[in-house]
Amino acid sequence: MNLQLWILVAVFISVSGLTFGLGMWVTGSRVLGKRFDHLGSHTEPSTGAIEPVAQWRARIARMATPLARLSAPKEGWENSNLRVRFMHAGLRGTGWPTAFFASKTLLALVLPGLCWLFARTDMSPVNQRSVMLTYLCLAALGYYLPNLILSMTVNSRQRELREALPDAIDLMTVCVEAGLALDAALQRAGDEMHLRSAALADELNLMTIELRIGSTRAMALQNLALRTGVDDIETFVTTLLQSEHFGTNVAQSLRVLAETMRDHRRLRAEETAAKIPLKLLFPLIFFIFPSLFLVLLGPAMISVFKNLLPTLGGG
Repeated sequence: MNLQLWILVAVFISVSGLTFGLGMWVTGSRVLGKRFDHLGSHTEPSTGAIEPVAQWRARIARMATPLARLSAPKEGWENSNLRVRFMHAGLRGTGWPTAFFASKTLLALVLPGLCWLFARTDMSPVNQRSVMLTYLCLAALGYYLPNLILSMTVNSRQRELREALPDAIDLMTVCVEAGLALDAALQRAGDEMHLRSAALADELNLMTIELRIGSTRAMALQNLALRTGVDDIETFVTTLLQSEHFGTNVAQSLRVLAETMRDHRRLRAEETAAKIPLKLLFPLIFFIFPSLFLVLLGPAMISVFKNLLPTLGGG
């Protein structure tokens, strides 16, 4: 009974920590938006609401560090593909890797513990092997679930960037044709793209901040392509660098690139629409058609069993 009580306490702490972490993440994004608003209006940002959030995040990171050490690689992961995927997902905070590895350890322990706590089975030799296999599968699921969530986050963010990029290029084309320099056009596009795509607006704002602090345009554009990992953005960066290198018309290059990317976006939409009938086939066969047959043929079969079969049997 003591062991079950400890497991219940561990489950409660893990669920509470997960809920609290999600709340802090949502609150932190709102606070970050307020700071950008203050910077845009050239006023002194209020740090009263930011300091408690930062303190709570630091405290949660310190608490999760022992769990994270159990799943984190010993060395070299900062230069691995996993670190790049964190950048692609937009998770730039120092506490995200700690939370990621801590969640892997916690889920690998909590899911088998929950199964052991609520399962009511006899421990015969055959059943014991199946139960142990279930525990191992749940532990593997809990260990790799954060990787799956990270991959889904990366794919969702890259899709948003890919879909919003042609609109941003159109806005840059209008700004360049109106007489703005390329750096000013990039900054203007970053300011105006918040309504269309907050992720693309943040990436463009980060690039303009790099340009302000003295980084070269080529380095800032290459960092933009590295942070996003989107092929269309790499094409956009290559187009700007080649236009600057060869001295071609930037507005004309951007206009042609925007038209090409809009064509690609339309083709992707048509491809997705063409896959819809195939994706609907399996739900129709396994879920909708059986229910339809039951509704249509059910009353007839009941009448056959009630009237026809007793008559044929001489009853």
